[in-house]
Amino acid sequence: MSASSSSAARRRTLAAAGTVAVLALALTACGSDGSTSNDSSMPGMNHGSASASASATPDSSFNDADVMFAQQMIPHHQQAVEMAELADGRADDQEIKDLAAAIEKAQDPEINTMEGWLKSWGKPLPSASSSTGDMAGMDHGSGESSAMPGMMSDQDMTDLQAAKGRDFDKEFAQLMIGHHQGAITMAKDEQKNGENADAKKLATAVVTAQTAEIEKMNEILDRL
Repeated sequence: MSASSSSAARRRTLAAAGTVAVLALALTACGSDGSTSNDSSMPGMNHGSASASASATPDSSFNDADVMFAQQMIPHHQQAVEMAELADGRADDQEIKDLAAAIEKAQDPEINTMEGWLKSWGKPLPSASSSTGDMAGMDHGSGESSAMPGMMSDQDMTDLQAAKGRDFDKEFAQLMIGHHQGAITMAKDEQKNGENADAKKLATAVVTAQTAEIEKMNEILDRL
């Protein structure tokens, strides 16, 4: 091989080695700085954790409207459950029986949820009131419950407890419509003034569900 051919071969070897070195550096860079951009498109990586942290922040925040919503809606729900429980052995209409069962099933867990919020916020649970018979929380002449729209009076509850058959069905529907309307008013206040995302979500659910139940009870009253 001539000297010129040997020199050309050495230059080609050096150029190839340089190319390999450049590629190696590029791959190293992708494995470090470049990994952030690649991982961001994969589920469960840092991007997802940041989103979870951001969504948790509004859920833990609350204001006075959220506290009032929970403190007032708890006894309001409790009274609705007590009214629904009276349907057992008194109601005659099957739709009234089904509605009462649905109210118990929906509102009991919501009471537990709101009590959990108040505990986590370091706020007091609603104070116990005097009771009527076996029904707690029925002292509506004064205190926090008297300011709640739609709450039944002691006499309303006594009359409902004494009714049976079709008389119970009619009275239950009439009283529960007013009770639901009060809950909707409170829930709309929370939607407007609340801050906590979970409380506002529950308020929306209350408006939706209880509006539908009012429509159903009006239909029942039309045929009773």
